[in-house]
Amino acid sequence: MISRRRFLSIAAAAIATPATAAPVQWKGVALGADASLTIHATPAQADLALREVRTLLRRVEALFSLFDPASRLVALNQSGYMVDPAPKFVELLSIADHIHCVTGGAFDPTIQPLWQAVSRREDVEQARSLIGWDRVRRTAHRISIEPGQALTLNGIAQGYATDLVADALRARGFDRVLINIGEFSGLGGPWHLGISDPAHGMVATRTLTNRAIATSSPAALEFGNGQQHILGPMGQKPLWSTVSVSAERAAIADAASTAFCLMPVNAIKDALIHLPGAPDATLVTTDGRVLSLS
Repeated sequence: MISRRRFLSIAAAAIATPATAAPVQWKGVALGADASLTIHATPAQADLALREVRTLLRRVEALFSLFDPASRLVALNQSGYMVDPAPKFVELLSIADHIHCVTGGAFDPTIQPLWQAVSRREDVEQARSLIGWDRVRRTAHRISIEPGQALTLNGIAQGYATDLVADALRARGFDRVLINIGEFSGLGGPWHLGISDPAHGMVATRTLTNRAIATSSPAALEFGNGQQHILGPMGQKPLWSTVSVSAERAAIADAASTAFCLMPVNAIKDALIHLPGAPDATLVTTDGRVLSLS
């Protein structure tokens, strides 16, 4: 399991809850990242919710995990194609496609060969030639990639899983839950969270109410050669020390926070206009200044 690139931490929890709805805490791991739930409910209600969440997360990992050698994503990367993909797989790739277009290609799931080459200190140029989201073929019945290509959904799957958990708990009638499946989503609120930067510590706080937030820090994971783990598919270098994006859906916030690390201010402003869920962004410069965009 690799170190998480997320630097979003809880600064303070919601207060003044009735004794019959005291918070129940759960911690685990999902998609290679720390996961947790804070549920304001009775222990019996929370136990039922946690059982459903754990089952849901196992299904998500079976689809999207690069850490599970039996996942559908690993099988796609190995064989080059997938027949009759699960509807959730098709939906996630559709979201990824939209964000790829809105960010001018800065978000590109075909970055995986480059990520592997950099981490293994292999031929970077050969790996870069395999990047190209436009070379991925997608229908409701078949997904295929070109020889040598491989997908990573690490920049969006955690947010998508967060949304699935939020949807499931909301359907169960829960209205006060803080969900962290690599990204945060708050049912009800207010939930107070801090944005932390690897170099500058806590730089800002944000309040969530029925909203999600995701944070990416390129320097949160560095390879032995000094290369940071957020790689530009077109050779871009990270422009920000940390980027945090808030939106209605965690999948949007997750992918946008990754892509925005590689994008200048004007491009980020344009992307925010075209992304759903009224997103906003918090950008931390390399010298620790904080910019807010909406």
